[in-house]
Amino acid sequence: MTASRIYMSSPDIGHLEEDHILAALRSGWIAPLGPDVDAFERELADRVGVAHGVALSSGTAALHLGLLALGVGPGDVVLTSTMTFAATANAIVYTGAEPYFIDAEPDTGNIDVALLERAIVRLQEDDERIGAIVPVDLLGKAVNYTEIERIAQQYGIPLLADAAESFGASHGGRAAGSFGRASIVSFNGNKVMTTSGGGMLLTDEVDLAQRVRYLATQARQPVVHYEHTDIGYNYRLSNLLAALGRAQLSRLDGMIFRRRVLRERYKDLFVAVPGVSVFGAEGDEHDNAWLSSILVDSVVTGWEPADLSAALAEDNIESRPLWKPMHLQPVFEGARGEISGASERLFTRGLTLPSGSALNAEQIERVFAAISSFLERR
Repeated sequence: MTASRIYMSSPDIGHLEEDHILAALRSGWIAPLGPDVDAFERELADRVGVAHGVALSSGTAALHLGLLALGVGPGDVVLTSTMTFAATANAIVYTGAEPYFIDAEPDTGNIDVALLERAIVRLQEDDERIGAIVPVDLLGKAVNYTEIERIAQQYGIPLLADAAESFGASHGGRAAGSFGRASIVSFNGNKVMTTSGGGMLLTDEVDLAQRVRYLATQARQPVVHYEHTDIGYNYRLSNLLAALGRAQLSRLDGMIFRRRVLRERYKDLFVAVPGVSVFGAEGDEHDNAWLSSILVDSVVTGWEPADLSAALAEDNIESRPLWKPMHLQPVFEGARGEISGASERLFTRGLTLPSGSALNAEQIERVFAAISSFLERR
């Protein structure tokens, strides 16, 4: 009999979430928007420490509308991390702008600040308009916002922070999601907390929040009949999913704690394995431990990340390489950027392991037994 599937980061859902959704159903607020959306926006903005939140259908939608609200459009260049999921780059393309990829720091995988500044100087010398900087908090670790905010201010470029993976993390005593002109977070099904699908734009700027809210509701004018002077989008979060998000938000700290405990177990396991390290482990008390990954030096270990992945797959345990950099994706072939090779090395050497807070004790032991068995055979 095949063992049940163990996923990297499945939703952590319980009775509280059921109660919140049932209450929302019984309230009659089934259509998009409603009191749970309003409350979710307030509660999440308060958690991050900003004035406004706009609940949207996905983190991608939040990126798209955030860029539009900042005035990004055709002819613009947007500087972003190459080590990211495709949604970041896709949202830039939706606006008609050009994504310009910046390589990663070798130790964190986050955007390399020196390369970012070099790209800005070069592009501005060529009189190219830089519409925005969109750094990505990789796997739950916030980028160096101290330096990136300085750079954005010095060169007069709007900063839109892609905190899709880092809700609950922090940098310099400030919460991820509180940086830049605006930040976005994601509540996709595999994130630390989920609304099934969903996201939010967070900002201190009331005009920016109002513009995003307007565009997200088909750009309807405030008149009795349907009047439109702009192209709009159907991007708002539903009241039912917001109810789920409110329940998840109340449990966020506990879910992050369980992920951090699991991260520590991986550290303990691999500390004695030459050639293997837990990715981004230095300073990880400030990240949300969304996903735990290892880096493998195959020259030392004698095995590749794919070998361990195959062994886990035999026991029906999910694992996955780190993000394939955007500049290596066929869809972005020929795209411009500042490339050092760091992200490609991380992609080649990295493997992400089961990391979710929903994993029970039996599943965790199965994962560690499978890894230990592989290491013993090697």
